[in-house]
Parts: sequence; structure tokens; C-alpha cells
Amino acid sequence: MSVPDYMQCAEDHQTLLVVVQPIGIVPEESFFRIYKRISAVSQVNVRDSQRVLYIRYRHHYPPENNEWGDFQTHRKVVGLITITDCSSAKDWPQTFEKFHLHKELYGATLYDSRLFVFGLQGEIAEQPRTDVAFYPSYDECETVEKRIEDFIESLFIVLESKRLDRATDKSGDKIPLLCVPFEKKDFVGLDTDSRHYKKRCQGRMRKHVGDLCLQAGMLQDSLVHYHMAVELLRSVNDFLWLGAALEGLCSASVIYHYPGGTGGKVGSRRAQGGSLSAEAGNRHRPGKDGILFSLCALTSNGINADTSAEIGRAKNCLSPEDIIDKYKEAISYYGKYKNAGVIELEACVKAVRVLAIQKRSMEASEFLQNAVYINLRQLSEEEKIQRYSILSELYERIGFHRKSAFFKRIAAMQCAAPSIPEPGWRACYKLLLETLPGYSLSLDPKDFSKGTHRGWAAVQMRLLHELVYASRRMGNPALCVRHLSFLLQTMLDFLSDQEKKDVTQSLESYTAKCPGTMEYITLPDGLKLPPVPFTKLPIVRSVKLLNLPTSLRPHKVKSLLGQNVSTKSPFIYSPIIAHSRGEERSKKIEFQWVQGDVCEVQLMVYNPMPFELRVENMGLLTTGVEFESLPAALSLPAESGLYPVTLVGVPQTTGQITVNGYHTSVFGVFSDCLLDNLPGVKTSGCTVEVIPALPRLQISTSLPRSAHTLQPSSGDEISTNVSVQLYNGETQQLIIKLENIGAEPLEKLEVTAKTVNTKEKLYGDFLTWKLEDTLSQFPLKPGKIATLTVNIKVKLDFSCQENLLQDLSDDGISVSGLPLYSPFRQVVKPRVETKPINPQESSKAGDFSHVKVSDVRISNICGLWRMFCMPCST
Repeated sequence: MSVPDYMQCAEDHQTLLVVVQPIGIVPEESFFRIYKRISAVSQVNVRDSQRVLYIRYRHHYPPENNEWGDFQTHRKVVGLITITDCSSAKDWPQTFEKFHLHKELYGATLYDSRLFVFGLQGEIAEQPRTDVAFYPSYDECETVEKRIEDFIESLFIVLESKRLDRATDKSGDKIPLLCVPFEKKDFVGLDTDSRHYKKRCQGRMRKHVGDLCLQAGMLQDSLVHYHMAVELLRSVNDFLWLGAALEGLCSASVIYHYPGGTGGKVGSRRAQGGSLSAEAGNRHRPGKDGILFSLCALTSNGINADTSAEIGRAKNCLSPEDIIDKYKEAISYYGKYKNAGVIELEACVKAVRVLAIQKRSMEASEFLQNAVYINLRQLSEEEKIQRYSILSELYERIGFHRKSAFFKRIAAMQCAAPSIPEPGWRACYKLLLETLPGYSLSLDPKDFSKGTHRGWAAVQMRLLHELVYASRRMGNPALCVRHLSFLLQTMLDFLSDQEKKDVTQSLESYTAKCPGTMEYITLPDGLKLPPVPFTKLPIVRSVKLLNLPTSLRPHKVKSLLGQNVSTKSPFIYSPIIAHSRGEERSKKIEFQWVQGDVCEVQLMVYNPMPFELRVENMGLLTTGVEFESLPAALSLPAESGLYPVTLVGVPQTTGQITVNGYHTSVFGVFSDCLLDNLPGVKTSGCTVEVIPALPRLQISTSLPRSAHTLQPSSGDEISTNVSVQLYNGETQQLIIKLENIGAEPLEKLEVTAKTVNTKEKLYGDFLTWKLEDTLSQFPLKPGKIATLTVNIKVKLDFSCQENLLQDLSDDGISVSGLPLYSPFRQVVKPRVETKPINPQESSKAGDFSHVKVSDVRISNICGLWRMFCMPCST
């Protein structure tokens, strides 16, 4: 026997093997649809005897393995079901002949066989036959299950007859010597009358009868026969069959202790022992009333009921600990025979499955390690793949995840072995993906953003490189880009400088054909690969939203604020509300942005690469309002340290805007980097209010600018300083040009004046203006200019001011420090004299509203005056 069955488990020893195969050309889909219906009838309850028959179906089984049927009867093909297409009567004789040829492959061991013919109608199909079933089509075959039930009934009859025939003590007849294929030449010329030979024959036959009893559902009888066979075979040192008897004893004990099975399908097998009669009504009963066997000739021989007592069964049954010891002993006996390598390997697999149920992982690993070194014949690449895959599955069952990943990776490499004419790169890629959990590797970059790296980075990088190579051989550049991006993002800290250069060069070569995107990649098996944003290229340390320039900042009007405080509801303290407000303040910015104005966000970034990093198409990601991001491109020096980068954009609508992150394009990979996924990023808040667009006014005067400022700006005002020199009593005009440089019209103008002097009693009314001509040009549309004329007349009293001479200059009267303010977005300042032009309109402002388009003021046009008088020489 050269082909191992890696799916074997201990409970398979009680199954009857039935092979289902197609004859001729049968559509694969149709065949497996019928095969699925046939294999569904896998457990049949024999009602009268409270026994259960288990059927194991295979659609492919090597004929050479059938030669080991006497050694272990569950390896013997006892049933054959063939499926064929036959559309015409003239093809029927040839089809029936093929059916007989198929039977000859397993003819020595078959109990019964069936042929299912699809598509043939007429006189031939109407003839009643026991071994042939005719169906018009694959969709009209309602009686398939009933046919299988009848088929299993015939198998049971033959099985029970053989069991009774072999179990009967025939004192006058010689017991035949059962052999495995490679033993037949060794027993030629032996003395068949010796006591040693007879014991060997008796021991092997006892073991064979134990197998038949186990298949027939007689667990207690099988235990008795196995014990007797062990004693007989041990006395004659028949180690190969002694190992088989011990393995049969272990299998029967496993079936008793673990009725749910050890094959991994929990609940797939029916309970044994004392619960048999209680669960008889819940078991699979093919047909309406189940299979009712009334075999009068066999009733007296114990077929009606298995009357074995539980106490007797428990006495002959091995304990869970003894099961493993007997498995070890049996495997040691198999190891003595070179030709029994497959039997030894399968026994190791069965023992591992039992140990997995018992949660004895270390002992299970010893069995698996032994299985790895069992030397079989030269295996094909497909058989190697199957072997390593099963080893991986078994290591996974006992909790050895990294070992499991190791063998699955070897299986993946075998899929693309050089000896294979057409390497299976898709199968290789699929197996490599299955190894990721064993190496603590996930293809979701979010799992690596927590800061703690799990697993061996060197092994993980090797595996990612293999995924990239397999993707390239599959002809999928998008997968190559995704895996290389993941490698660069998650393993950046473990890459050497040279490796960083190599990976980035490979990435750029792939993105030239297929740029990296933020879309999910769906694999053929349904697995979705998430996008990989480059949050480390560059690394962002802090994010800060910047206030607008002073000339563009909006300010609430204090006067309006003061008028509306009284209209609010009474203040009630609540610690819960205070706490929530505190949290909101930590995220929401105190200043505002204005619709249509350019807004800025400053990032402090760092280039971790050993070469210059070019970042293209870098912009802001926002939510809340419509926002036009103005992308930027930057070049960061190698290992630059913290480097400030300012990203700008223009909000198009009003409301609350939240800066969620930024987008970049690095090495041809487009990334959307969210701040929530950036560990260690410092930010003072990311939410700011966007208010409606406000008017913008530019002021220019006819007077020259002053070289110095007498009173610094408070920060809420935009000012300019002009200077003029006048003699006492002299008058001069100041022409102020008002230009609307914004997109909103100016509908209202207020002018106020305030004069300030550091010297006492030196003040007077010397500024006058007329707004009628200026207001006639309002509303001032965007791009238009209005003028305002202010008359400056110096009229001061110098009596009793002798000390002023120390402050005079040689140029006569000096008027300097004339600041001009543009407070359209400012809080109105308290002033000495206010002259509103339209007082009835100024009362219409809403609560806490910003200064609107219709409420533009020019305050403190003339302020901070210092005037001095010097006597003339005449």
C-alpha cells in the first residue's frame, strides 16, 4: 500500500467502504450532485438489533490499497456504485460492459454493486433489475436515496454472513492464514502443522473477526476478539498483526469513549453504548419507515439485538490513557516493517486526533514529529502537498499554530516546485494566506497601529515577499502593490536602509503599471484585502488648525452680545453638562473659519527614510461641510527631523467642519491617512465652525504713512498710521478711499472718532466729515471704490503750558500717529463720541451675530493724536 489516507480517524474502523465512480463522460457538476445525495446516507439504524451501520464513501480509491482488506477490513471496498449517461438504447450494451469492467477492479472484495443510468428511457429502462437503476435525467431521480438504502441492506446481509461464518469455531477445519501482500512470499514452504503456525492463523483470524464485528455494530464482541487476538499474536511474536490488533482495540475503545468522533466534525456520529436505544428514533432512517431487516435464518445467532452489558463493555474497553499507550506500542511494531510505512503514518494521524480530543498537545506533537520522518516511497508533488497540508491541520488542532503555519508554507512552496510543468501559483498564494495567523500576521494595517509588534519580523517579511512574488507570477500587479505597501508600512522599523531602498524601487516599478489605491481588493475566494495608507511616509507628529490672518478674522460684536445676554435662560449648574462641555472644548476650536477664505492646517512631519522623500498631492480630509482642498507637493530631506508643512483649503459652505486627516501620494500609492489611526499625534482640536462669507474692505488715505505708532494695536483691530504736520489754526483734508475687495456688497457705514493725548487739557474737536456723499455710493458692490473726506482743523489752547516747549520739534505743529482701523470683523470698541448714520437700522442686529454685510463700520479713523504748537518768529 503506497497511498496514505490522511483523513483517517479511529472511528473509520467501523465503516463499510463504498466507492462511487462515473462511467464514460459524465458532467462533473452532475456527478457530484448525485454523489452528495448518495453520501448523505452515511448512517443507518438497524431497528431490530439496535445497531448502527456506518458507510464511508469515496469517489477515488487506489486498487492497490484494496489488497490490504484482510489486514484491516475498513480498507476493503465492499460496495461499488457507478454513475453513467446513456441516451440511446444502442449504447446500453457497451455501457453495461464498462460497468462489469469496473467491478473487476474490486471484484475480490465486493459485497454488492449498483449502476445508476441517467437519460435512458424505453423498453430497457422498464425492465426490473436489482443492480441497475434508470432515471430520465439528473433532476428526475427522487428514489436515489431509497436505492441506496436497499443497497446498504444487501451489504449488511453479506457482512453478517461473513461475520458468522468466520466467528464459528470449526474444529475439524484448518484456519486459513491471512496475509498482507508483501508477506505471501515469506510463508512459502512453512510447516503448516506446527503449533506456532496455527497460533498465528488463529490470532490473525480473531483479529479479522474483531474487525467484522466492529463494522457490524457489535462493539462488545469486537473488544473480546481483539483482546484474544493480542494474546495469541503476542505469544508468536507476529508484530505486524499484533500492531493491527492493538490498533483495532484502540479504535473500539475510542468509539466507546468518544461517540461524537475524533475527525473534527462534532456531533457527526451517533452516540454509542447505553444511549443506543434512547436515540434510535432520532437516527437517520432511510425511507419512510427505515430499513427493517427480517432475516429469519440469522435471528438465532444474535442479529436481533446486541445484548452486551455495559459492565462487560467497560471491562474490555481501554481507558483513555491506555489508548495512547497501545497506539504507541502498535506504531512501534509497524515501524519494524518497511512496507508498513503507510499503516504507521495513518496510525500516528489517528492517535493525534484522539490526543487532540484529550487536550494532550505535547504528546500529540511527538506523534506528529514521528509521522514527519516516516519514509514512504517517492511521493508525487500532489501527494507532498496533501501530506504537508494535513500535518498543518493537525498541528492547528493541537494548538501549535506556528508549526502549523510552517508546514502549510512548505505545502505552498510545493505548489510551485520547479518539477511541476505548470506551477499552481494560485494554490500557492491561497496557502500562503492561510499561514498568516500562525505567524501573528494580519493583512489589516489597523492591527499594527497599536504600537506593540507581535511575532518574528524577519519571518513575517520573508512571508510577505513570497506573497508579492506569488502575486506577480499570478499576473496580478494590484496584489503586488498592496502587499509591498503593507510590507513597507508595517515593517518599516525592521528594514535596513538598503532594504528600504529595494522595497521602494520595487514598489515604484509596480505602481507605474498599476497605481495603489484606497479600494478593497476582493480575492476569488471572497477574502477582502483592506487598503494600506502610508501613515509613516512621512510620519506626522502633530496637527494644528491655524486661525485666519488678522485682517480676515471674524469677531463677534460686543454691543450686540451685551444686549442679548439678558434674553438667555437662567444658568443652572450641572457637573455632567460641564464635563461634556469640557470634552467638546478639547476638540472644538475657539476661533472660526470663514466661507470662501483660504484656511490653513499645520503638520509637523518627519521623514524616516534614508533618502529624500517626495510627497505629492498632499491635502486635507474633512467632513461636515463642502471643502475644496488645495493639494501641495513637498520634498523632505533624508531623516529630516520635524519639518513644518502647511496644508490649505477653502470651505465652500457653512457649518461645523472636522479635519479627519490628510491624503498623500507616495511612491505611486494614494493614501487616506486618518488622525484616529495615527498613534502619538498631538492635536489641540480638529473641529472648527465655518461662518458665512463676510465683506472685505481695503482702506487707503491721501496722507503718508507714519514711521512710528503711538499706541499699539489691541489685536482685534486692523490699523494703519499716517502723519501730518499742521500749525495751530491750520486746516487740511484727509481723503479716505474705501474699496470693496471681497465678494459681498457693503451696505452700511459708520464713522466714529476718538482723540487721545497723553498731556492733560490738550484736546479738542478738530475732526469733521460729511457722510451724505459717501453713503450715496452705497451699497458698495465688489470691486467698487467710495471716498470719505475728513477735515482736520487744529485749534488748541497753549496757556499755562510752559513745559511743552521741551517736547516741541523744530518743524512746527506735528500731528502724528493717525491709525486707521477696519473693524468689519471686530468687536466694537468703547468710544468717546459715536455718530451713527442710521441709528434705527443699528438696532436690528441679531443676538450674538457677527457683523453682517449691511453693518460695516470704520471706527477710530482718527485717534491717538499728539499735537504740539510752537511760536512763530514773527
